[in-house]
Amino acid sequence: MAAEDAPVPEAAADTGLRDPYVVPVSGDMDLDPAGELRETLAAALSQAPEGADIIVDLRNSSFCDSAGLNTLLDTRRQAVRTGHVLRLAAPSHQLLRLLELTGSSGSFPLDASVPG
Repeated sequence: MAAEDAPVPEAAADTGLRDPYVVPVSGDMDLDPAGELRETLAAALSQAPEGADIIVDLRNSSFCDSAGLNTLLDTRRQAVRTGHVLRLAAPSHQLLRLLELTGSSGSFPLDASVPG
């Protein structure tokens, strides 16, 4: 994920009392962009309305290594502490396999597509 392609959290379409907060991700989630992804997800947690789901839009990301997975897992723990749910939308086959191999598949609600 290049710096100019940095994901920017955005409010999703109106779905009820607590709109989900969408974080688009493009490029690989590996060691180099993991710090930037961590900052973007932390910003989403602090900016999202109370109780809103944080949706990580993975339509434009096809690879995730252990650094990316650790970032997602750490953010999930922070989300739980702050009353949010971290959801993964449109994860790649590779990420689904990584979640399965690491025993993390039950850690995230998974959506086949991005809502709205």
